[in-house]
Amino acid sequence: MSSIVTNTSAMVALANLRSTNNNLETTSNRISTGLRVNSASDNAAYWSIATTMKSDNQAMGAVKDSLAIGASTLNAAYTGLNASKDVLNEIKAKLTTATGDGVDKAKVQADITALKDQLKTIAGSASFSGQNWLSTGSSTAFAKEIVSSLSRDGDNKLSVGKIDVDIEDIRLYGDGTAQFGILDKTIDLTKYTSTSGVAATVETAPIDFANADDKISFSVSQNGAPGRTVEITQSTLTKAGLSDTNIRSNADLKAVITQAFKDAGIKGIEVEVDGSDNLVFSSTEDFAIGGATATGTSALNVADLGFAATDVTTSSASAGATSVADIDISTASVTDIKNYIKVVDEALSQVTTAASSVGSVQTRVKMQSEFVNKLMDTINEGVGSLIDANMEEESTRLKALQTQQQLGVQSLSIANSSSQNILSLFR
Repeated sequence: MSSIVTNTSAMVALANLRSTNNNLETTSNRISTGLRVNSASDNAAYWSIATTMKSDNQAMGAVKDSLAIGASTLNAAYTGLNASKDVLNEIKAKLTTATGDGVDKAKVQADITALKDQLKTIAGSASFSGQNWLSTGSSTAFAKEIVSSLSRDGDNKLSVGKIDVDIEDIRLYGDGTAQFGILDKTIDLTKYTSTSGVAATVETAPIDFANADDKISFSVSQNGAPGRTVEITQSTLTKAGLSDTNIRSNADLKAVITQAFKDAGIKGIEVEVDGSDNLVFSSTEDFAIGGATATGTSALNVADLGFAATDVTTSSASAGATSVADIDISTASVTDIKNYIKVVDEALSQVTTAASSVGSVQTRVKMQSEFVNKLMDTINEGVGSLIDANMEEESTRLKALQTQQQLGVQSLSIANSSSQNILSLFR
């Protein structure tokens, strides 16, 4: 039965055409945006996940920037430490030169002063973006942080990871008053002393090395090395500047033992005679003094010269030294200069350790930066798999829907023409 009031065929054709048009609109949107899920109405779950992950990825970009700034700051610090190491080696060489005879210490000191100024310049210049980890002045903010990661836990709570850097032992200079770095802090040396415990009697009764075979000998070991034999003979007294074969004073005794050390090739051990007439040996290197023996026609007594017949105990204590910044050899003795060399050597060791620490953090930052880059790519890929449109699939669907639309329009046209056919029956 045909009806001019209710055109069922046209209604069906219209419904199909509407559905096709809706599908065509959806496909067209996907093709134009490249997204399968463009809003929450497309797929609420996927849209929510993708929106959160894209937000996190943007924050991850900030992490990447932070790592880049941290890497640059670390590079500046490492460059400064490495350059400082070279300058300290130069200072050490200058000090070594100053231990020689006939060296103009004032001129060497002028060179050292210039090198110390260069160290300050290096430390002051080793900064990036306003951060200087080598010259910190009076600041006590030694705990530095580099934002390194961003993550969510099982409860979807966001957490920020950081790489901690403690610069207290890395800095080269503080303010020189309350805060000190490697180069302006006092570096203490361990001083080893050995006291004979036997009072010399040379000032009461002169000791005469009257015969050519008269000899006092003892051993000295430094830093655990095999002991060297030290001998005092008539020749030693002559080299020490004594007028004859008699040791008449504590000053003579000191000069003779110092000469005996020199003849034996022993360096770095100082000799003093204290107020109790005891021999006191001291050095910034560990050493051991063996018991003394006397031989020869005169039958000398080692105790008269302040020597012990048994091994002498060596004790250690902190010896106040100086800082690299305060080194001045203008009026320094050879022993003082040798101590300065030890100060510089210790500073070199600390600078090397600091550079090693910075290098370790540099490696970690580099690895983390590479990881963040890969993680951002992975997140982008994951988000894309959730919301990106399959363009091949969508283009194929577009062609099909366009065909369906054309057929729907034709079908609707046919359905609408059926009422016209009924009109012809009334003619």
